[in-house]
Amino acid sequence: MRLRKIRQAACLLTALSLLLVLLSAWLRLAAAGLGCADWPACYAALLGGEPPAQTFGPLRLLHRAAASLALLLACHLAWLCWRRPSLPEPARPAGVLVLLVLALAVLGLWSSDPRLVAVTFLNILGGLALVTCSWRVVLASSPETSFAGQRSSHSPRPPRLALRLGAAALSATVVVGALVGARYTVLACPSFPDCTGAWWPTAAGWAAVQPLASLAGVPPAGEAGGLSLHLLHRWSALLALVLLGSAAWQALADAATRKAALALLVLLAAQLALGALTVISGFSLWLAIAHGVCAAALLAALASLLRR
Repeated sequence: MRLRKIRQAACLLTALSLLLVLLSAWLRLAAAGLGCADWPACYAALLGGEPPAQTFGPLRLLHRAAASLALLLACHLAWLCWRRPSLPEPARPAGVLVLLVLALAVLGLWSSDPRLVAVTFLNILGGLALVTCSWRVVLASSPETSFAGQRSSHSPRPPRLALRLGAAALSATVVVGALVGARYTVLACPSFPDCTGAWWPTAAGWAAVQPLASLAGVPPAGEAGGLSLHLLHRWSALLALVLLGSAAWQALADAATRKAALALLVLLAAQLALGALTVISGFSLWLAIAHGVCAAALLAALASLLRR
């Protein structure tokens, strides 16, 4: 009964976290100019102190209400896990959830200034981590996961090395993608699959990347730092696709991991398609938002397969 309550609360928090990721992306990208009539002339106009063309009062209110509810739900979830007798398995990610929501609440004090790259960067990563941690509580409180380690002698060995290497590559892809969004360097690479003829990051580009910098204005088109970030994001995404795709394909042969592997394969294909279409479409607002939400779902699917 208690595990069921924990699982229900964790599922609700996962859905709420996905809503927060969607709302955050919408507020950030719409104000940055994505999807505006004058794109790309209006991109990142808010960095120059100009007010956004649209008003987001109701959306901001909904975002704050959802964030406040997420904090209350995370505290309730942690209490369910830690009260006597404690349940260590779901309690660990539940404790991380509380700390994560509190950290995001503190970051919210500075998030109104889009020129602070580090704050925007941590907010993007924090939203994705919130979805992943919430889903990990769901997995830890599911009764069927207790039998994941009981395999028959004829079950194929799971591709653990490829899966872990793929998880590392996906994590790097997410981190670099968050830095691209935080530095407003979308215009640095308007073509796909190359970046205006370039295929590899340059040393000069890495020197231009300053994660803790404060943006004084709109980064110019073709900026060296943004170009290097785009290329690194694409190459690490390709590596993650190969490693995770091969691991998930092998995991399809085992009934214990088949559903998680299938979900991972579908989300990998969807994320690749969304990323390519976002660039080809001229950086459509809704495709860019969907790309961020799909990244959160992809991390949750990876957590499921790793758990299995």
